[in-house]
Amino acid sequence: MSAVIQAFDRAALLATPWRNGGGLTREIACVPPGAGLDGFDWRISIARIDRPGPFSEFTGVDRQITLLEGAGVLLRPQGEATAWRLDQPGRPLAFAGECPLWADLLGGPCEDLNVMTRRTRCRSEVLLCSGEAPSRDLPAAPAGLLLAWRGDWQLQGGAQDRALREGQGLWWHGGACAWSARAASPDSALICVRIEQVDA
Repeated sequence: MSAVIQAFDRAALLATPWRNGGGLTREIACVPPGAGLDGFDWRISIARIDRPGPFSEFTGVDRQITLLEGAGVLLRPQGEATAWRLDQPGRPLAFAGECPLWADLLGGPCEDLNVMTRRTRCRSEVLLCSGEAPSRDLPAAPAGLLLAWRGDWQLQGGAQDRALREGQGLWWHGGACAWSARAASPDSALICVRIEQVDA
């Protein structure tokens, strides 16, 4: 079965305000397509956090968030003395979706990539590819996403070559894809999300 591949542009994603007014979400991918927040196997979006507030809880879901823009946030788990800092761009932070969290901004609004996987069905891995190594072969995955976070990238794989400008990306599901990525410059950066099924 061949994979379904969808292209996207970060600047063109539809923004949906949070119910609590604390930010916006731009959904990139949701599988199965059209599934609601209670029915997805996996979901990837970009969130903008505008003000302090609680994180939504997702029971049975594993989350990884990666800072894209801004100074980041301080996440305070309920009942724990130690807070988690999301302040290093490109480095994912993993946590259980049912964990009650309060987010404090570290310096104004910020944006992050939000990867959510239903724990009993699949798992995710988030990788950052630097343009300092101009060419990179990415391991095959049955589903996933590539985002040209910084600079431009040339991709080989998925039955055809593709060029990604900064802010553009693609995602796929329904069949394994292996990509070879070439950076346009040493300061380019590509975010790769790999989604795999969990063995029953």
